[in-house]
Amino acid sequence: MRLPKDFDEYVQKGVMRKCSIDKPRAEFLLQEAQKSFKGLTKRLSVMGIDEETANSIVKDCYDILMELLRAHLLLNGFISSGLFAHEAEVAYMKRLGFKDTQVSFLNDLRYFRNSVTYYGKILTVEFAEKVTKFTIEIYPKLVEKIDLK
Repeated sequence: MRLPKDFDEYVQKGVMRKCSIDKPRAEFLLQEAQKSFKGLTKRLSVMGIDEETANSIVKDCYDILMELLRAHLLLNGFISSGLFAHEAEVAYMKRLGFKDTQVSFLNDLRYFRNSVTYYGKILTVEFAEKVTKFTIEIYPKLVEKIDLK
């Protein structure tokens, strides 16, 4: 797929806006992501990934990573809304020091998750396995970068 635009372009277009820092909401999102990640790892160890679980596991992985990105954004005084809001949130990964390949993969994940949610796409077990591996790799790095002080 492709990389999202530079984060500053989303700010200039008003998709991403400055706001007051919202530490309580960021803490909530962090806690929710942590609970969801624990649930995901339990689910994977008990059920694994198959044709019946692939779509829901991909959606869960996406939600976990996006909650962490939104926590970062709120702690840095940003909020998104409107068309391309999720893409703008993904673009923020670059500011957090993630590689283009990682940003691109999450952008692809965003696209495919939306294909499931809005267009009824069925994802493969292989794709769900790649997404799960990516989530397990990126999750601790996103959590580590959250500064609630």
